[in-house]
Amino acid sequence: MPTSQLPLAFRHPYSFASKYRKSVAYFSMEFAVDQALKTYSGGLGFLAGSHMKSAFDERQNLIGIGVLWKYGYYNQSRNADNSMNVQFREKMYSFLQDTGVRYTITISGRPVWVQVYYLNPKHFNTVPMFFLTTDVDGNDTEARSISYRLYDADSSLKVSQCMLLGLGGAKFLDEIKYSPSVYHLNEAHAVSAVFHLYQTLGSAKAVREKMVFTTHTPEEAGNDKHDIGFLNKLGFFGGLSLEKVGEITGIKDNIFNHSLAALRLSRKANGVSKLHGEVSRRMWGGYPNICEITHVTNAQNSRYWADSQLEAARQAGDVTTIAARKKALKQPLFNIVADQVGKLFDPNVLTMVWARRFAAYKRPDLLTHDGERFRRLMRNRDYPLQIVWAGKPYPFDEGAVRTFNHLYYLSHLYPRMAVLTGYELALSKALKDGADLWLNTPIVPREASGTSGMTAAMNGSINVSTNDGWICEFEKASGPEQNSFIVPVAPEGNPDTHDRDHLFQLLEEDILPMYYDHPDNWQALQLRSMNDVNAYFTSARMVREYYEKVY
Repeated sequence: MPTSQLPLAFRHPYSFASKYRKSVAYFSMEFAVDQALKTYSGGLGFLAGSHMKSAFDERQNLIGIGVLWKYGYYNQSRNADNSMNVQFREKMYSFLQDTGVRYTITISGRPVWVQVYYLNPKHFNTVPMFFLTTDVDGNDTEARSISYRLYDADSSLKVSQCMLLGLGGAKFLDEIKYSPSVYHLNEAHAVSAVFHLYQTLGSAKAVREKMVFTTHTPEEAGNDKHDIGFLNKLGFFGGLSLEKVGEITGIKDNIFNHSLAALRLSRKANGVSKLHGEVSRRMWGGYPNICEITHVTNAQNSRYWADSQLEAARQAGDVTTIAARKKALKQPLFNIVADQVGKLFDPNVLTMVWARRFAAYKRPDLLTHDGERFRRLMRNRDYPLQIVWAGKPYPFDEGAVRTFNHLYYLSHLYPRMAVLTGYELALSKALKDGADLWLNTPIVPREASGTSGMTAAMNGSINVSTNDGWICEFEKASGPEQNSFIVPVAPEGNPDTHDRDHLFQLLEEDILPMYYDHPDNWQALQLRSMNDVNAYFTSARMVREYYEKVY
């Protein structure tokens, strides 16, 4: 009989805190827990990785279910002409343990073998985590390729990947006879799990009692829709008839909306910032029979991200030590810059970083849209500025790759401008350690949360941002409590010109003069920013709120 106890070999290495005994299985397409384990693409994975670490820190009864991506997301490198190159290279992990659990799920009418690997909490201080793969003996090349590339461009393969996580993850828990009280879907990728649970539990009501759902994006591309016949042919509904699928999801037409199904078969859902909760309620509020949508603002694990010397100085209120440590932390980043692009950056120069997934709505090249003003900014001898860009475009997004390449070629004109490759955990940490200023430029309100600015702020970097996502809850943009520099929300219409001009104004009139002419004010601003981000935006608070508000 299924129980709420994990098999002995996989149990948590601690007794559960009294508030966190309810058992939870957390399903996510990606997890970023360490540089050595490349099972992530960007922010969703960074967030999920911090969740696994903070659940460990807080002694919660939670486990992670993911996919072991043979080629990861991709390796970002350069071609001979320094344009971006996409490389898929096999990853090997000797620290993952074969659970010995093998079973099949049905995809396109045929059995596909699934094997499961275990990440012991001792390796990276996470909760127990389990990674599913189809790259095993007994599968043909097509079946093996399901777990090759995170977010494969082929729609049949991508849906099969979602089935592996959802149907396959739910079946794995049955295989080890583990029955968690809560199934938490981190995004709708694993929504096929509800159809397995329906057949196990016998009713949609019973599924809802166990299911919760986190939606991470208002973006159309982040809320998958597919022809229901296409999904049925793949076996997405676990053998349920289309009539039954329509009955339990309320979807009566031929387009299956994955997020809508998750909202109707969960007892509670959440957005990932206060603003995103509001946006999500407006976005989905016209659909009948959806669950309550609350919000739990994303956060990051300070134990992993915060430099220990900076954190000690913050707690002591020692702005002199913070300033000295920040200057020292620039050098490892500048060594990477020198190695990759052959430029020697100066630790005495204000250094601004834009680093996150390259996507059109995030506008990585916003400042460069006004070429003449950008040229003046980059050649200002009185108030010099160094800028670093980094981030991975989706490998098959030609527009995003073009933007990355455009910025790289533009950097040839400016000795204090660099565009780096390889944006994974290690480079992300170096950028946040070394940045004085963290630039964030999404179109409001299209960034659900964003978290890179949190970990930058933990390391003494000041946020300059449009007023979107988590920033709305953090920012104090003026007065004695100022902790950041914020672009006011643009009026209706095209926000690009408005936001770009305000960014230039902030840089030219406020940020650069403060940094160079009033270092005491800059150091006080740093300390306020660090204190404010640590007061609320650490994932210890986040994982507590999931138990209190969602589970």
